[in-house]
Amino acid sequence: MAKSSKSEKSERRQVIDDIRRKQKRADQRQGWMIVGVCIAVAVLLIGAVAFPQIKGFFNDRKWKGKSVAEIGAAASVCGEITEKEATGSGEHVPEGQQVEYTDAPPAFGAHWNVAGVAPTPIGDRFYNEDSRPELEALVHNLEHGYTILWYDTTANDDSAEISAMRAIAKIMDANDTNQRLKFKVAPWTKADEKEVGKSFPKGQHIAFTHWRVDRDTEKQYGAWQYCSEVSGAALKKFMDKYPFTDSPEPYAY
Repeated sequence: MAKSSKSEKSERRQVIDDIRRKQKRADQRQGWMIVGVCIAVAVLLIGAVAFPQIKGFFNDRKWKGKSVAEIGAAASVCGEITEKEATGSGEHVPEGQQVEYTDAPPAFGAHWNVAGVAPTPIGDRFYNEDSRPELEALVHNLEHGYTILWYDTTANDDSAEISAMRAIAKIMDANDTNQRLKFKVAPWTKADEKEVGKSFPKGQHIAFTHWRVDRDTEKQYGAWQYCSEVSGAALKKFMDKYPFTDSPEPYAY
């Protein structure tokens, strides 16, 4: 017996309703998948931003309450101190004029002489690539007895190394009640390497520099020590060996 028109319409409606229900469930599943992907992407983006800050926080806590000598690696990560005869004391060039330094990094040489600019203020202890003054300004600090800890691009990319250097800079600043702890941390950049034509020795990512005068002979010398890692112990020995008082102009700031 042939189906009635009413029965056929009912069956067609049921088929259509089934199709619509299936489509609705498929749309819901797709919607939840899109929401899930968006949440996952958001979590990853937030994590990418927050992780370095969280890591930096725990790195900073690692050195809280420590002395300079207790920060970073043992002194054995540093090589022997080297010296070479220095020139450039009192040799001032106009601000903006570039000096052709031949060492990476420089420990002496001609430099700028601009109040508040060169030498840079003693309270500016730590520089990154964006905040670092020109070499011609920092060399004037060396003439006044500063020790500068330089770090290359490899150390710059290591949050633990940056944390250790920041901790040292903070300790130096906090304990410098009479402005005698003349110390700064500064990056040695790719631009510096290009300008000077030299990088740190292979495998070395940290350098200490100082400019001294031999009071017996009045000869001047630049001093360097290179390290594979930050070592507060080595830095303390270096600064004990080269106090600010042995520089060409120790009582100028």
